[in-house]
Amino acid sequence: MSEIRLYISTTEQKAEAALSLMSDAFEDEGYAIATMEIDEKNDVWEASVYMFRPEEAEIHQRFATLLAADFPGVEIQREVLPDIDWIAKSLEGLKPVRAGRFVVHGSHDRGTARAGEISIEIDAGQAFGTGHHGTTAGCLEVIFDVMRKRRVKRALDLGTGSGVLAIAARKLAPVRVLATDIDPIATRVARENVRLNGIASGIALETAPGFHSTAFGRHGPFDLIIANILARPLMRMAPQLAAQLAPNGDVILSGILASQRWKVLAAYNGAGLRHVKTIWREGWVTIHLDNRR
Repeated sequence: MSEIRLYISTTEQKAEAALSLMSDAFEDEGYAIATMEIDEKNDVWEASVYMFRPEEAEIHQRFATLLAADFPGVEIQREVLPDIDWIAKSLEGLKPVRAGRFVVHGSHDRGTARAGEISIEIDAGQAFGTGHHGTTAGCLEVIFDVMRKRRVKRALDLGTGSGVLAIAARKLAPVRVLATDIDPIATRVARENVRLNGIASGIALETAPGFHSTAFGRHGPFDLIIANILARPLMRMAPQLAAQLAPNGDVILSGILASQRWKVLAAYNGAGLRHVKTIWREGWVTIHLDNRR
């Protein structure tokens, strides 16, 4: 299915303003948005939103409405992108990533784990999470730190993507993991990766659009909750996420830009969680919290 890019051409300053508007309108729904420089000398930038062809008419109308007040008369342009799996193409040949005791690698680097390391095989595919992004690597590091210090019986991987974090927790200890995602494609990819990594039991995979799913009641409460999503949805779901946590539980949050850290912390402090530590990777942060008193 062809992907469409709708975009406007403007200045750098106005492109940033457009990006802020698009973030509020589209980010929580999973639409990719971006700005890019086209001509440095003449200060020409583009602000874009991406969607698949069946969604184009609706997104075009919403985009036009969004821009009407601050960008009167601006032309929304359109580009049909080649039908290429850009995720797989961009990740081909990536080197193994090490975080904690984990080494995440593709099939071309099978057997790369050293003595004492835990191997996780994830090939480039249709779901987020190969370990190369700072958020995923940060979560792996904190998962290892938390689980080497305490026994975890039940874990939740919220927004599992490729399943890499659920696989990491299960490989580290005999923990029962619920791995959920709002995207059924991600759930399918994660299930394939679980099998690829030789895990026959212990990970339950569910497509769940929100905490109203019965899966959380069936598998929780959780000693450890891992949520590598985005800052805005993380802040919005803080009370619901905290309610799923067992006493003396731990929470690992990522998908958070360094500049967003304090807003996320405020939301989770308000939900009764205590900040333990924050680690920084490539401009992103991973936050460890708990509900110990």
